[in-house]
Amino acid sequence: MSEPSRLPKLGRDARLLFATRSLRMFSYGLVSVVLVLYLAALGLRDASIGLLLGLTLAGDAAISLWLTTHADRVGRRKVLLIGAVLMCVAGVAFAVTDVYVVLLVAAVIGVISPSGNEVGPFLAVEQASLAQSTDDRERTHVLAWWNLVASFSTAAGALTGGVVAAALIGLGLTSVAAYRDVVVGYAILGLLLALLITRVSPAVEVPGAPDVSVARRLGLHRSQRTVAKLSALFALDAFGGGFVVQALIAYWFNVRYAVSPAVIGTILFAANLLAGISALLAVRIAARIGLIRTMVYTHLPSNVLLILVPFMPTVELATLVLLVRFSISQMDVPTRQSYTMAVVEPDERSAAAGVTGIARSIGAAAAPIVSTPLMGVPGLAALPFVIAGSLKIAYDLLLYRSFQAMRPPEERGDA
Repeated sequence: MSEPSRLPKLGRDARLLFATRSLRMFSYGLVSVVLVLYLAALGLRDASIGLLLGLTLAGDAAISLWLTTHADRVGRRKVLLIGAVLMCVAGVAFAVTDVYVVLLVAAVIGVISPSGNEVGPFLAVEQASLAQSTDDRERTHVLAWWNLVASFSTAAGALTGGVVAAALIGLGLTSVAAYRDVVVGYAILGLLLALLITRVSPAVEVPGAPDVSVARRLGLHRSQRTVAKLSALFALDAFGGGFVVQALIAYWFNVRYAVSPAVIGTILFAANLLAGISALLAVRIAARIGLIRTMVYTHLPSNVLLILVPFMPTVELATLVLLVRFSISQMDVPTRQSYTMAVVEPDERSAAAGVTGIARSIGAAAAPIVSTPLMGVPGLAALPFVIAGSLKIAYDLLLYRSFQAMRPPEERGDA
């Protein structure tokens, strides 16, 4: 394995995939800072916002499930292009109307991220493409850098969204107009993403014709049970995380401490920066103790810190605990992705990444409906953090119990 601190050698298509994810995650970070603030400024009630956020994730899950499980047949580049178009659709719809029903429809069929995290069909298709062209011993390394780039991009987007919104308000625009301009920027970036995707070559497609003699379900054959178990666990983790998505953390800081969008953007910028850097450390840890142990041993303490955030007496202490939490909370991301790619057959990778990713989206979809109203009630504002941390701790323990004996090829010496 090459040094984790060094960027691995990448081909032209891999570099383009790094670029598309960078642009996309910048867009998600940009809109996540202002999305809930924008909807609140439009006059939507907390319960209505929570329902909209939940349907945003639910719609994403339904559409992405079909796209990712058919990506190898339809074409990976086509699926990526469809996702970029859906980003534009969501951005335009949210920018041009305040009619709640229209916003709900746009949330269901479009691609917009309330959390700053990955949504849409992109992750599964890009992840499978990278794994296909990477040696087993380098897979975690490449995915770690891929996630590092994503975290930095999300951080830059969050910082930009907060600073731009604050600057526009300082110039005399209403909060609604300022937040809307940021949403317009999201739609434009979706268009640029589509143009970049057209530069990806046919080499990213699955080589050869698919084996039609093998019985498949959701694009899976031999790995159906493994993926089903992983999906259930990942859904539990995402359900917990859905109680404190990035947009709701921004909302909580605004409600609890009256923190401005610019300061919130700076906090989230630092948080995502720390999360990205930690991905490289995860590679080194995984090389010593294995993927599953790295996922669990780093995730458990981060969830304890998550529970502690709302009990901090000052904004400074709350910010500090949040940043420490982010510095270890995302170490399980590249290791989780690498593990999923390692324990399924090569021709199941797009489907496995898609199904497990959709399970996470479904798990995350229900939580904001419950957590958003709680955020606005002073006596209950800490509850979403406690619920989130507790559920994620349960996930860690169940994951270790279920999969610690199933090792990837590079840990068995097969690679």
